[in-house]
Amino acid sequence: MEYTASVNKLTQPLVQHLLDNADKLRLGVEKLANGCTIIDAGIKVPGGIEAGRIIAEICLGGMGTVTISHSTYTDNWPLSVNVHTGNPVLGCLGSQYAGWSLSHEKYYALGSGPARAMATKLKDGKQEPVEELYKELEYQDSNDSTVLVIENDAVPPVEIVEKVAAACKVDPSKLTIIVTPTSSLAGGVQVVARVLEVAMHKAHALHFPLENIIDGSGSAPICPPHPNFVKAMGRTNDAILFAGQVHIFVKGSDEEAEKLANELPSSTSKDYGKPFADIFKQYEYDFFKIDAMLFSPASVIVTAVESGKSFRAGKLDNALLDQSFGAYDCKDAGGRATQEQLPRA
Repeated sequence: MEYTASVNKLTQPLVQHLLDNADKLRLGVEKLANGCTIIDAGIKVPGGIEAGRIIAEICLGGMGTVTISHSTYTDNWPLSVNVHTGNPVLGCLGSQYAGWSLSHEKYYALGSGPARAMATKLKDGKQEPVEELYKELEYQDSNDSTVLVIENDAVPPVEIVEKVAAACKVDPSKLTIIVTPTSSLAGGVQVVARVLEVAMHKAHALHFPLENIIDGSGSAPICPPHPNFVKAMGRTNDAILFAGQVHIFVKGSDEEAEKLANELPSSTSKDYGKPFADIFKQYEYDFFKIDAMLFSPASVIVTAVESGKSFRAGKLDNALLDQSFGAYDCKDAGGRATQEQLPRA
């Protein structure tokens, strides 16, 4: 990448903000015996939407802004998360993408955030990134402290904490791990805030030149949480698959921009057409059996900056979004129903 910055350095003020305002944000903070700081964003504490918004900016490596607003672009779910980054390749793929697989005994989680860009492993006598993606990005970060975000409903065991610190070449006292359960409000927000990231990841899978992606933004509705992990995960995915919108600005020819637009939407996948929880069950809860092309926003705009032309593809699907998000009834002051009951998830 031609333009780089330290995602770890940029995020430290955001991490400190979480720590300084833990009570206000209803977060739990724990210092482990080895010095590592654990931030609980929804396991034993309520957390909340604002905590999720800040955590999403940490996931982006401080390279973008995440805001919460109300919008009318979906029929029934106005609360939305909006994401923008002026360096979507570094912010989304170089930091936000949950690409670091971590496991110890029965504990398994995917790590996202700035620590990924520092982590290395020894292979054939040489140090190399723990993820192959960084070789392609030609990016490796360094800093005296780092942060990792884990989507799980339990604090990682000390063995994983030590593994992360060692891979990043920092003392555990210089490591912060933020844990966001999928079923929590903060967890839901930080996942839905990946609406632009999934577009970047699919563009990469489609072999679009990453160096030609120069700016991007996205939005998606914030899903209601669900206590069941599979349904909670399904809703966070469906927010993006059925109602995620992105606008990407690219260099290069109009033909390449148009091709990218046509291939990006989630509806191009053979597995599109029902809530993600149902698809997951259909494939016996094996993520790797699901068509990788499904993971992308519902609607996209790709603008070719050199010609000024924009190409639009995909569409929002309110019916599938309602099916995923669940049923509700609304009554006016006189007790009369004003909203038909939606299909139940």
